[in-house]
Amino acid sequence: MKAAKTAFLAGAMVLSTGFATNWAVTVTETPAGHLIGNPDAEIKLAEYVSYTCSHCAEFARSGDPVLKLVYVRSGKVSVEIRHMLRDPIDLTAAMLTHCGAPDKFAQNHSIFMLKQNEWFPIAVNSTPAQQQRWSVPDRAAAHRAIASDLDFYEIMETRGYQRSEVDRCLADSAKETKLIQASRADSERLGIRGTPSFTINDRLLDGVHRWQELQIALDERTKPAPADGQ
Repeated sequence: MKAAKTAFLAGAMVLSTGFATNWAVTVTETPAGHLIGNPDAEIKLAEYVSYTCSHCAEFARSGDPVLKLVYVRSGKVSVEIRHMLRDPIDLTAAMLTHCGAPDKFAQNHSIFMLKQNEWFPIAVNSTPAQQQRWSVPDRAAAHRAIASDLDFYEIMETRGYQRSEVDRCLADSAKETKLIQASRADSERLGIRGTPSFTINDRLLDGVHRWQELQIALDERTKPAPADGQ
């Protein structure tokens, strides 16, 4: 009887631990981005975003928290963040979100989106001399100039990064090439023309660019099937 009771309690603990898993804090690096959630989720959502896109920043504020809490946390939905690179600023920000271990990505991504209203006006009002520095052939120097002019170093410092670590990430030419190639391939393969855009199980959701629209699409796929006879 005691052994049976012990086995029962052990089984209950396993079940409890399984139900308590918070998939929203699980991050896996992928060939083209980072996946947040259960890698084996039935519904695989992908966000195609640009850091210089105001609509993407709005989605990060209004949609991402609900998406993770309601849909990703349970393990039924995963979300992969993939980059649509529109300009050198986008590329620099994307390289910094990838800086460090994969489990740092989600917060790196969020902080660049949530602080967009602070750094993007600086970019809009940049001088011709600044823009010239951002386009020099030495790509690492160009990324450093962008990071300096737009206060990216200060943003990364709030995430616990030293300047030397940031510079190493900005000089990662292999990562730069990988991000550029993935962005181009996704744009051509899916015909993406605006951001944010979304796919579910690798199928583009036409006309879906806001959280309200995406939520409807997710609810259609996650609601329980009706019981027989109903």
